Amino acid sequence: MKVIRAESAGFCRGVERAINIVRDYLRRGRVPVFTDGPLIHNRQMMAALKAEGVREVGDYCSRSELDLGLSPEERKNAVVVVRAHGVTPERREYLKTLGAEFRDATCPDVGVIAGRVRLFARKGFATLVFGDPNHPEVIGILGYAEGRGHAVRTAADLAALPPLGEKVCLVSQSTMFVDEFEVLAAEVKRRYPEAQIFNTICGATRARQHDVVRLAEQGAEAVVVIGGRHSANTVKLATLVERHGLPCYHVEMLRELDLAQMRRYRVVGVTAGASTPGFLIDEVCAALEKLDA
Repeated sequence: MKVIRAESAGFCRGVERAINIVRDYLRRGRVPVFTDGPLIHNRQMMAALKAEGVREVGDYCSRSELDLGLSPEERKNAVVVVRAHGVTPERREYLKTLGAEFRDATCPDVGVIAGRVRLFARKGFATLVFGDPNHPEVIGILGYAEGRGHAVRTAADLAALPPLGEKVCLVSQSTMFVDEFEVLAAEVKRRYPEAQIFNTICGATRARQHDVVRLAEQGAEAVVVIGGRHSANTVKLATLVERHGLPCYHVEMLRELDLAQMRRYRVVGVTAGASTPGFLIDEVCAALEKLDA
């Protein structure tokens, strides 16, 4: 079988940076390292980090209070790390009060979005975030909107908003579809002609979405998408594959893939979400390549 591996498959720079941050502490003997919720959205990678000494203590959206379960003396060697998705300003300040060293592993691209929202909020703008209101990245970004932020995904969401005035700013969760953002941006501009529009979908997301199109152009008869089912960017990759009329097999790891079923194809594309470690991608590719043997 011919396997075409998307160039963008695997860790984005924000995920790699977050993992390097916690592993650097571990190498220096700074344990335990606590993360406020999952550092990244990949259960296999989080399990590997747990085995190395990382403890996930917060909830999915970084809202609950944390009990580190350490004595004051033990806290001096511990570290609390902000997840790659970022947190609200209030959550950031709370984490700094826990008595352990504080370290921010927010993806730089997400940090730029939050900074832009804060800048315009201080100028009196209402903020619209194109994204999932329950996603931790969106929750964190809205925390910088000074109480005048709203998560929206459709024209119906816009219609349901309270009066916002003329000063409106639109940004996007970093992992959304580019074409859907453009549709919503046009509707925002129609309703709020003076709106400030910022397409903040990150370069890694754009590259992954583009590479799905490339896989189809290169002759892939089906595409395997590897990554967490709770990973927003991975789920969107699977959706995009289906939009292009190709059979899509979304798996978190090799054992979930029915290799007997894959024998029906001569050419298979493989891509993966931004939080998917390379060893999981390598395993799938190697297994598929052996099917002709």
